[in-house]
Amino acid sequence: MRIATWNINGIKARLELLLRWLDEEKPDIVGLQEIKTVDEGFPSAEIEALGYNVATHGQKSWNGVALLSKLPFDEINRRLPGDDVDEQSRLIEGVFSVEGAAIRVCNIYLPNGNPVDTEKFPYKLRWMDRLNSFVEGRLALEEPFVLMGDFNLIPAPIDAHDPSAWWGDALYRPESLERFRTLTNLGMSDALRSITGEQAFTFWDFQAGAWRRNAGIRIDHLMLSPQAADRLDDVTVHKDVRGWDKPSDHVPVEGTFSF
Repeated sequence: MRIATWNINGIKARLELLLRWLDEEKPDIVGLQEIKTVDEGFPSAEIEALGYNVATHGQKSWNGVALLSKLPFDEINRRLPGDDVDEQSRLIEGVFSVEGAAIRVCNIYLPNGNPVDTEKFPYKLRWMDRLNSFVEGRLALEEPFVLMGDFNLIPAPIDAHDPSAWWGDALYRPESLERFRTLTNLGMSDALRSITGEQAFTFWDFQAGAWRRNAGIRIDHLMLSPQAADRLDDVTVHKDVRGWDKPSDHVPVEGTFSF
Protein backbone atom coordinates (compact mmCIF):
# COMPACT_ATOMS: atom_id res chain seq x y z
CA MET A 1 0.00 0.00 0.00
CA ARG A 2 1.27 3.45 -0.95
CA ILE A 3 0.31 6.42 1.23
CA ALA A 4 1.37 9.94 0.25
CA THR A 5 1.21 13.51 1.51
CA TRP A 6 1.35 16.62 -0.68
CA ASN A 7 0.81 20.31 -0.03
CA ILE A 8 -0.82 21.14 -3.34
CA ASN A 9 -0.87 24.94 -2.72
CA GLY A 10 -4.26 25.53 -4.31
CA ILE A 11 -6.24 22.68 -5.85
CA LYS A 12 -7.77 24.83 -8.58
CA ALA A 13 -4.37 26.05 -9.77
CA ARG A 14 -2.77 22.58 -9.59
CA LEU A 15 -5.58 20.23 -10.61
CA GLU A 16 -3.94 19.13 -13.86
CA LEU A 17 -0.68 18.58 -12.00
CA LEU A 18 -2.44 16.43 -9.42
CA LEU A 19 -4.38 14.42 -11.99
CA ARG A 20 -1.21 13.70 -13.94
CA TRP A 21 0.60 12.52 -10.82
CA LEU A 22 -2.29 10.36 -9.65
CA ASP A 23 -2.59 8.77 -13.09
CA GLU A 24 1.14 8.05 -13.34
CA GLU A 25 1.86 6.92 -9.76
CA LYS A 26 -1.52 5.53 -8.64
CA PRO A 27 -0.99 5.85 -4.86
CA ASP A 28 -3.62 4.20 -2.67
CA ILE A 29 -4.20 7.06 -0.20
CA VAL A 30 -3.21 10.71 -0.62
CA GLY A 31 -3.46 13.56 1.86
CA LEU A 32 -3.57 17.05 0.34
CA GLN A 33 -2.96 20.29 2.22
CA GLU A 34 -3.73 23.91 1.33
CA ILE A 35 -6.55 23.02 -1.02
CA LYS A 36 -7.74 26.63 -0.52
CA THR A 37 -11.39 26.01 -1.31
CA VAL A 38 -14.66 25.22 0.44
CA ASP A 39 -15.86 21.63 0.19
CA GLU A 40 -18.36 22.48 -2.56
CA GLY A 41 -15.60 23.94 -4.72
CA PHE A 42 -13.32 20.92 -4.57
CA PRO A 43 -13.05 19.10 -7.95
CA SER A 44 -14.13 15.71 -6.61
CA ALA A 45 -15.60 14.43 -9.89
CA GLU A 46 -12.31 14.65 -11.78
CA ILE A 47 -10.46 12.80 -9.03
CA GLU A 48 -13.20 10.22 -8.53
CA ALA A 49 -12.93 9.46 -12.26
CA LEU A 50 -9.47 8.05 -11.51
CA GLY A 51 -10.93 5.61 -8.98
CA TYR A 52 -10.62 7.59 -5.75
CA ASN A 53 -13.02 8.23 -2.92
CA VAL A 54 -12.78 11.84 -1.76
CA ALA A 55 -13.26 13.52 1.62
CA THR A 56 -12.53 17.18 2.29
CA HIS A 57 -12.36 19.69 5.10
CA GLY A 58 -12.26 22.93 3.16
CA GLN A 59 -12.01 26.62 3.91
CA LYS A 60 -12.45 29.62 1.63
CA SER A 61 -9.16 30.93 0.19
CA TRP A 62 -6.95 29.50 2.95
CA ASN A 63 -5.88 26.22 4.52
CA GLY A 64 -8.08 23.19 3.81
CA VAL A 65 -7.22 19.49 3.67
CA ALA A 66 -8.43 16.48 1.73
CA LEU A 67 -8.06 12.69 1.69
CA LEU A 68 -8.19 10.71 -1.54
CA SER A 69 -8.43 6.93 -1.24
CA LYS A 70 -8.90 3.94 -3.47
CA LEU A 71 -10.36 2.24 -0.40
CA PRO A 72 -13.78 3.22 0.94
CA PHE A 73 -13.87 5.29 4.12
CA ASP A 74 -15.04 3.38 7.19
CA GLU A 75 -14.86 6.55 9.31
CA ILE A 76 -14.08 10.23 8.71
CA ASN A 77 -13.04 12.72 11.38
CA ARG A 78 -12.56 16.45 10.75
CA ARG A 79 -11.99 17.69 14.30
CA LEU A 80 -8.90 18.25 16.42
CA PRO A 81 -10.16 18.37 20.02
CA GLY A 82 -9.14 21.02 22.50
CA ASP A 83 -10.51 24.28 21.06
CA ASP A 84 -14.19 24.51 20.20
CA VAL A 85 -13.83 27.97 18.63
CA ASP A 86 -10.98 27.10 16.25
CA GLU A 87 -12.48 27.51 12.77
CA GLN A 88 -9.38 26.77 10.69
CA SER A 89 -9.61 23.64 8.52
CA ARG A 90 -6.37 21.79 9.20
CA LEU A 91 -7.13 18.12 9.93
CA ILE A 92 -8.95 15.26 8.30
CA GLU A 93 -8.69 11.61 9.34
CA GLY A 94 -9.90 8.43 7.71
CA VAL A 95 -10.14 4.82 8.82
CA PHE A 96 -9.82 2.09 6.20
CA SER A 97 -10.18 -1.70 6.23
CA VAL A 98 -7.24 -3.70 4.89
CA GLU A 99 -7.16 -7.50 4.98
CA GLY A 100 -9.38 -7.75 8.01
CA ALA A 101 -7.52 -5.04 9.90
CA ALA A 102 -7.92 -1.28 10.16
CA ILE A 103 -5.50 1.49 9.27
CA ARG A 104 -5.99 5.04 10.49
CA VAL A 105 -4.59 7.89 8.35
CA CYS A 106 -4.63 11.46 9.62
CA ASN A 107 -3.74 14.32 7.29
CA ILE A 108 -2.76 17.69 8.79
CA TYR A 109 -1.75 21.17 7.76
CA LEU A 110 0.04 22.41 10.86
CA PRO A 111 0.05 26.20 11.35
CA ASN A 112 3.07 28.06 9.99
CA GLY A 113 3.38 30.35 13.00
CA ASN A 114 5.06 33.34 11.38
CA PRO A 115 5.60 36.12 12.24
CA VAL A 116 6.64 34.84 15.67
CA ASP A 117 5.86 38.17 17.38
CA THR A 118 2.17 37.86 16.48
CA GLU A 119 -0.65 35.63 17.72
CA LYS A 120 0.19 33.20 14.90
CA PHE A 121 3.07 31.65 16.83
CA PRO A 122 1.21 30.97 20.11
CA TYR A 123 -1.60 29.51 17.97
CA LYS A 124 0.90 27.16 16.33
CA LEU A 125 2.19 26.01 19.73
CA ARG A 126 -1.32 25.48 21.11
CA TRP A 127 -2.24 23.54 17.98
CA MET A 128 0.80 21.30 18.42
CA ASP A 129 -0.12 20.69 22.06
CA ARG A 130 -3.63 19.71 20.99
CA LEU A 131 -2.20 17.46 18.29
CA ASN A 132 0.07 15.66 20.74
CA SER A 133 -2.87 15.00 23.08
CA PHE A 134 -4.88 13.71 20.12
CA VAL A 135 -2.04 11.42 19.01
CA GLU A 136 -1.62 10.04 22.52
CA GLY A 137 -5.23 8.92 22.40
CA ARG A 138 -4.80 7.36 18.97
CA LEU A 139 -1.71 5.45 20.08
CA ALA A 140 -3.73 3.91 22.91
CA LEU A 141 -5.76 2.11 20.22
CA GLU A 142 -2.61 0.13 19.28
CA GLU A 143 -3.41 0.08 15.57
CA PRO A 144 -1.53 1.15 12.45
CA PHE A 145 -1.71 4.94 12.48
CA VAL A 146 -0.14 7.30 9.93
CA LEU A 147 0.01 10.99 10.81
CA MET A 148 1.09 12.89 7.72
CA GLY A 149 1.07 16.31 6.16
CA ASP A 150 2.77 19.67 6.04
CA PHE A 151 4.08 20.06 9.58
CA ASN A 152 5.69 23.45 8.92
CA LEU A 153 8.57 22.16 11.00
CA ILE A 154 12.24 21.48 10.22
CA PRO A 155 13.21 18.58 12.53
CA ALA A 156 17.01 18.88 12.40
CA PRO A 157 19.88 20.77 10.73
CA ILE A 158 20.16 18.11 8.02
CA ASP A 159 16.64 19.04 6.94
CA ALA A 160 17.62 22.52 5.72
CA HIS A 161 20.02 23.66 3.01
CA ASP A 162 21.15 26.49 5.33
CA PRO A 163 20.02 25.81 8.92
CA SER A 164 21.43 29.09 10.22
CA ALA A 165 19.17 31.03 7.84
CA TRP A 166 16.11 29.36 9.36
CA TRP A 167 17.00 29.42 13.06
CA GLY A 168 14.48 31.61 14.89
CA ASP A 169 11.79 31.12 12.25
CA ALA A 170 8.59 29.54 13.57
CA LEU A 171 9.49 26.41 11.57
CA TYR A 172 12.79 26.04 13.42
CA ARG A 173 12.60 27.37 16.96
CA PRO A 174 13.15 25.65 20.33
CA GLU A 175 9.47 25.86 21.24
CA SER A 176 8.37 24.18 18.01
CA LEU A 177 11.09 21.53 18.15
CA GLU A 178 10.25 20.73 21.77
CA ARG A 179 6.70 19.84 20.79
CA PHE A 180 7.90 17.76 17.86
CA ARG A 181 10.16 15.84 20.27
CA THR A 182 7.11 15.25 22.46
CA LEU A 183 5.42 13.67 19.44
CA THR A 184 8.36 11.33 18.82
CA ASN A 185 8.67 10.54 22.52
CA LEU A 186 5.06 9.39 22.50
CA GLY A 187 6.17 6.67 20.09
CA MET A 188 5.68 8.21 16.63
CA SER A 189 8.61 7.66 14.27
CA ASP A 190 9.71 9.72 11.27
CA ALA A 191 9.19 7.45 8.25
CA LEU A 192 11.93 8.98 6.10
CA ARG A 193 14.50 8.84 8.90
CA SER A 194 13.56 5.22 9.54
CA ILE A 195 14.74 4.47 6.00
CA THR A 196 17.67 6.85 5.40
CA GLY A 197 19.94 9.35 7.06
CA GLU A 198 20.55 11.19 3.80
CA GLN A 199 19.48 14.77 3.21
CA ALA A 200 16.18 15.19 1.38
CA PHE A 201 14.03 18.29 0.88
CA THR A 202 10.29 18.56 0.27
CA PHE A 203 9.87 22.34 -0.12
CA TRP A 204 11.64 24.93 -2.24
CA ASP A 205 10.50 28.56 -2.10
CA PHE A 206 9.41 30.11 -5.38
CA GLN A 207 11.76 33.06 -4.75
CA ALA A 208 15.50 33.60 -5.26
CA GLY A 209 16.11 30.55 -7.42
CA ALA A 210 15.70 28.16 -4.50
CA TRP A 211 14.77 25.20 -6.72
CA ARG A 212 17.68 25.77 -9.09
CA ARG A 213 20.13 25.98 -6.16
CA ASN A 214 18.45 23.11 -4.28
CA ALA A 215 18.04 25.50 -1.35
CA GLY A 216 15.22 23.52 0.21
CA ILE A 217 13.89 22.33 3.53
CA ARG A 218 12.07 19.20 4.71
CA ILE A 219 8.77 20.07 6.36
CA ASP A 220 6.42 17.42 4.91
CA HIS A 221 6.44 14.28 7.02
CA LEU A 222 4.91 10.87 7.57
CA MET A 223 4.93 10.00 11.27
CA LEU A 224 4.12 6.41 12.20
CA SER A 225 2.80 4.51 15.16
CA PRO A 226 4.83 1.38 16.06
CA GLN A 227 2.23 -0.78 14.32
CA ALA A 228 2.56 1.25 11.10
CA ALA A 229 6.35 1.52 11.36
CA ASP A 230 6.59 -2.27 11.49
CA ARG A 231 4.97 -2.39 8.03
CA LEU A 232 7.01 0.39 6.40
CA ASP A 233 9.03 -0.78 3.40
CA ASP A 234 10.25 2.41 1.75
CA VAL A 235 9.83 6.19 1.47
CA THR A 236 9.99 8.17 -1.77
CA VAL A 237 10.29 11.94 -2.13
CA HIS A 238 8.90 12.72 -5.59
CA LYS A 239 11.32 15.55 -6.22
CA ASP A 240 10.82 15.39 -9.99
CA VAL A 241 7.30 16.83 -9.65
CA ARG A 242 8.81 20.20 -8.64
CA GLY A 243 10.10 20.46 -12.22
CA TRP A 244 6.70 19.94 -13.87
CA ASP A 245 4.59 22.75 -15.30
CA LYS A 246 2.91 25.01 -12.72
CA PRO A 247 4.33 23.09 -9.72
CA SER A 248 3.53 23.52 -6.06
CA ASP A 249 6.40 24.68 -3.86
CA HIS A 250 6.09 21.29 -2.11
CA VAL A 251 6.48 17.79 -3.58
CA PRO A 252 4.73 14.51 -2.67
CA VAL A 253 6.25 12.29 -0.01
CA GLU A 254 5.13 8.66 -0.21
CA GLY A 255 5.47 5.70 2.12
CA THR A 256 5.17 2.12 0.92
CA PHE A 257 3.71 -0.32 3.45
CA SER A 258 3.11 -4.06 3.60
CA PHE A 259 -0.66 -4.12 4.05
